[in-house]
Amino acid sequence: MVEALPEGDEKTHFAAEMDGFFNLFSRYLAEKTRSEKLDWEKISSPRPEQIIPYNEIKPVTTSSHLNKLAVLKLNGGLGTTMGCVGPKSAIEVRDGMSFLDLTVRQIEWLNEQHSTNVPLVLMNSFNTDVDTSRIIQKYSSHSLQLLTFNQSRYPRVDKESLMPVAKSYDAHNSVWYPPGHGDLFESLANSGLLDSLIDQGKEYLFVSNVDNLGATVDLNILEHVATSGAEFVMEVTDKTKADIKGGTLIDYDGHIRLLEIAQVPPEHVDDFKSIKKFKIFNTNNLWISLKAIKRVVEDSELNMEIIENVKTTDGGQKVIQLETAVGAAIKHFYGAHGVNVPRSRFLPVKSTSDLFLVTSDLYSLNHGQLTMNPKRMFSTVPLVKLGDDFKKVKDFLARFKDTPHILELDHLTVTGDVTFGSGVVFRGTVIIVANHGARIDIPSGSILHDKVVSGNLRILDH
Repeated sequence: MVEALPEGDEKTHFAAEMDGFFNLFSRYLAEKTRSEKLDWEKISSPRPEQIIPYNEIKPVTTSSHLNKLAVLKLNGGLGTTMGCVGPKSAIEVRDGMSFLDLTVRQIEWLNEQHSTNVPLVLMNSFNTDVDTSRIIQKYSSHSLQLLTFNQSRYPRVDKESLMPVAKSYDAHNSVWYPPGHGDLFESLANSGLLDSLIDQGKEYLFVSNVDNLGATVDLNILEHVATSGAEFVMEVTDKTKADIKGGTLIDYDGHIRLLEIAQVPPEHVDDFKSIKKFKIFNTNNLWISLKAIKRVVEDSELNMEIIENVKTTDGGQKVIQLETAVGAAIKHFYGAHGVNVPRSRFLPVKSTSDLFLVTSDLYSLNHGQLTMNPKRMFSTVPLVKLGDDFKKVKDFLARFKDTPHILELDHLTVTGDVTFGSGVVFRGTVIIVANHGARIDIPSGSILHDKVVSGNLRILDH
């Protein structure tokens, strides 16, 4: 496929991508042949020095290291799971602002407050690049250095023949895939941006998912990273029942490692989900040394665990996607450790249930940053489960006249054909179930406190 391209930058870039794919695929085949498995006996909870509590980090009000920082958002995902077209980062989440709008506002405010110039870097995928390039034009008049690059594009592999499905460089997008955010290191280097940032005097990269609204620049952690000399710091937070599938930091044979559920032998999955043994999980907020990234890429040190993702195409063909996770690189960096941060630094929007929370009066918005409403008596976030009728953003918005008041809510479950009037208040535990064929309209101004609502309730306009 590479040889079919004419000489030039495009061929050079594609050749580098295919080299990356070949290395990953070769490792996959070698591991498959050796039947390498995780030795569960070598796994133990992290040692105290491997996880530092956030409250033990020295608090600061400013940092001289801010001018050495760049912020990178992982922007490769689409909004399809929430029924939206285009990049997930373009979904409106609060006060008419998208994930990207909020991120830009946060960085602008940071730069304004501290008279610095922290650049914002977006790692796009081939799925999001064109739309993102168009969207970010609206920030062209902003005083913000906004940089983009694409993660790699690897060919899907036929599960039976183990041959690439793509036959040419310009084959349809459906036969390619972005190989997980573990590809960040090599893609950043291949794009030329890694050298460019280092030439600008940048030393640290703060990486997070674009849909994590809690992942803002924390000066305390930045100062800790700089003074500790650690090349890689992962923010972790206490696990709850909602996070049992999240990757966790472990001590493996004396070394710190990230353990993902996909790597866990079936007989140990229950152990992995146990909050007693594995008390923390990875937020994917990462602080990494740029010079260290350059070293591990140039010395070909990266050897992250491979995640095999089996998909079925629209045509019924079973294909394999080989992926890696950016957090799994922690084992390749000197002084790497975790910092156990408050839950407020992990506020992802993966579903309309999450969207329900971040649009509510539970949070206030200041300079692009969401903070918990001080009137909330508990530090925990309510557990919200909205059914399939609310799965798509369009349907979710149509079912609420406005956002209910949930300052005193503990748990909300809604399933079936349910709509809500304006000024509705939820308190305690509220369960609303409209059975198949039934519909429930919750009237405007309703106050539901520790209530179960089921059956049929129609409110008709007259």
